[in-house]
Amino acid sequence: MSSVILAMDQGTTSSRAILFDRAGSILGMSQQEFTQHFPDTDRVEHDAEEIWESQIGVARRVLADHGLTAADVAAIGITNQRETTLVWDRATGQPIAPAIVWQDRRTAAKCEQLRQAGHADVVQKKTGLLIDSYFCATKIDWLLENVPGARQRAEAGELAFGTIDSWLIWKLTGGRVHVTDVTNASRTMLMNIHTGIWDTELLKIFGVPTQMLPEIRPSSEVYGETEPELFGAAIKIGGAAGDQQSALFGQNCTQPGMAKNTYGTGCFALMNIGDQPRTSTCKLLTTMACQFADQPPSYALEGSIFIAGAIVQWLRDGLGIIDSADEIEALAASVPDNGGVYVVPALAGLGAPHWDAYARGTILGLTRGTTKAHIARAALEGIAFQVADVLDAMKQDADVPIAELRVDGGAAANNLLMQFQADILRVPVIRPKVIETTALGAAYLAGLSSGFWTGCDDIADVWQTDRVFEPTMNADEAARLRTRWSEALDRSRDWEQHGS
Repeated sequence: MSSVILAMDQGTTSSRAILFDRAGSILGMSQQEFTQHFPDTDRVEHDAEEIWESQIGVARRVLADHGLTAADVAAIGITNQRETTLVWDRATGQPIAPAIVWQDRRTAAKCEQLRQAGHADVVQKKTGLLIDSYFCATKIDWLLENVPGARQRAEAGELAFGTIDSWLIWKLTGGRVHVTDVTNASRTMLMNIHTGIWDTELLKIFGVPTQMLPEIRPSSEVYGETEPELFGAAIKIGGAAGDQQSALFGQNCTQPGMAKNTYGTGCFALMNIGDQPRTSTCKLLTTMACQFADQPPSYALEGSIFIAGAIVQWLRDGLGIIDSADEIEALAASVPDNGGVYVVPALAGLGAPHWDAYARGTILGLTRGTTKAHIARAALEGIAFQVADVLDAMKQDADVPIAELRVDGGAAANNLLMQFQADILRVPVIRPKVIETTALGAAYLAGLSSGFWTGCDDIADVWQTDRVFEPTMNADEAARLRTRWSEALDRSRDWEQHGS
């Protein structure tokens, strides 16, 4: 009998493979970073072949490290960085250009043109999204316009578009299966979230040929099997979901009103709102949360923050004030407060609830007494302030209080950050024992479709609390800090537009 689920967690900066047993415990993990390409100030790209090689490499490695074979794996679940856009040749499987990463802002001006042309309302009504270069639609259009011959080839059915889940499934199946799941499809700005299909009007607005699109499938379903030579025998591919929806499911936020925040390269807060979509009035997104085969989908409100853990990487790689990301907690904790310093981590503009593509990163409040410890602490606090802004908007949109926040992702292990988050939110922050909930959600989806787990009740007991961070800061002090943060935020707004 198969003993494990293999979760492929393809993130923005690294590819990981994690093995889970029936108790939802991690048996093993392998991880490999891959290259980030920055060809211009507003551009971020990935080499899709490097993504594939890193992902298949860690999957093989984690199985080998634990003496497991394909026969031991019940199914593969895939979770992925969302909105990163790739177009490839159907015949050769070769990408026609580097993948355009979700952080990339090259189509910001195009999005502004579309808004000015009056398309914002219909796009939000049909997709739950705001027109922004964050999503796939304008990225696809850019590739078709800027790669010679691409539009004609796409219209002839020679090219395939996919988010990273589609790319991995294509590669795993030897090009036999071209699909995406509802959660990833809902991030393209091309799918109607009310009907669950690619929308003809949206395709026309964004100039995307239907012929290049993958088939939309549920999040938990057996899509096919891997090519036997990849792992020595075929393995079922049993589910896929964009990383944030996968984390929502991995956190067992299956009831309306339950919320989670993932601290990764970016920060992403989602609240389950049930089986009916709800349009935000606070510049949040409405997105697909999950769908099982032969069942209607569930929906979520989402607030996306572009730069979270990436600000720590910048402190390491850009400023050089830390040698490794793990050092930041001790450095930040070496001072009692931020010393009046505020870091607005708008290195790729501002996401929800501000949606300012022209904002830029800002450090304010520097004095002769400022040290690198103050900057490190202010950077961590900048992450927490952004999350608090999103959750305030979420509470207003959903018209329900948030009683607690479940947290996951790499930075959720940072106790100083989690305590500060609880302090300024004024609600408990709950960290589970398994903080790899993005991968755990993908494992759940694959395990349910393959019979590894028999139903949601079977996995409900798997989720366990590691630590609860209760608010300890004086409420007046928390309010003062958030007021100063808002003032710092205002100074980062529209920076690039004013300088052009």
